[in-house]
Amino acid sequence: MNFDLNSIPVILPLLLQGLKVTVIASAGAAVVAIVLGFVIAMLRRSARRSLCLVIDTVVTVIRSTPLLVQLYLLFYVLPLYGPALSPMTTGILGLGIHYSAYLSEVFRAGIDAVPKGQWEAAIALQFNRFQTWKRLIIPQVFRIVLPQVGNYFISIYKHSSLLATITVVEVLGATLNYAGETFRYLEAFTILGILYFIVGFSLSQTVGYLERRLA
Repeated sequence: MNFDLNSIPVILPLLLQGLKVTVIASAGAAVVAIVLGFVIAMLRRSARRSLCLVIDTVVTVIRSTPLLVQLYLLFYVLPLYGPALSPMTTGILGLGIHYSAYLSEVFRAGIDAVPKGQWEAAIALQFNRFQTWKRLIIPQVFRIVLPQVGNYFISIYKHSSLLATITVVEVLGATLNYAGETFRYLEAFTILGILYFIVGFSLSQTVGYLERRLA
């Protein structure tokens, strides 16, 4: 089968619409992962031993099971025993919760990397706990962990393709729908690969730029 250039004007708008959904889902999942991951890291440092054990167990289970299985549990099993979430909400929460388990380790390592003298300086300046974290610790932690967080955000973007399996019409879902209707798989998946590369490469360059600016 030859590549039909005339099909590009038909395919491209459909895939760009799906790409918009992919970017929204990835950004939402990244926010969930960062916030939840930081909260988990904080709890593992300050919570009681029994709570830390529970948190460690949950994090280990999440990291030891496939993301696709977790998405299926949220989308197909959760409605049987709890609320039925929309496919998009399920996808954002599933991706966010999965990657929060990894980011919690990144944040914990970042907190541990803050020099002891910074904590002592906060005491000398008579900062309370909130001021210490807001003005001294958190800015340094995010500067330290930015490269790892950026890499995980790129992974979230790439793994958002799994949302097609729970009926989210993101860019892969749009590609599958078009190819299934027209049998133009060559054109559809070639354009899909190009779009994935353009966005992924742009994200990696942005992360590298931010890393250099904050170094």
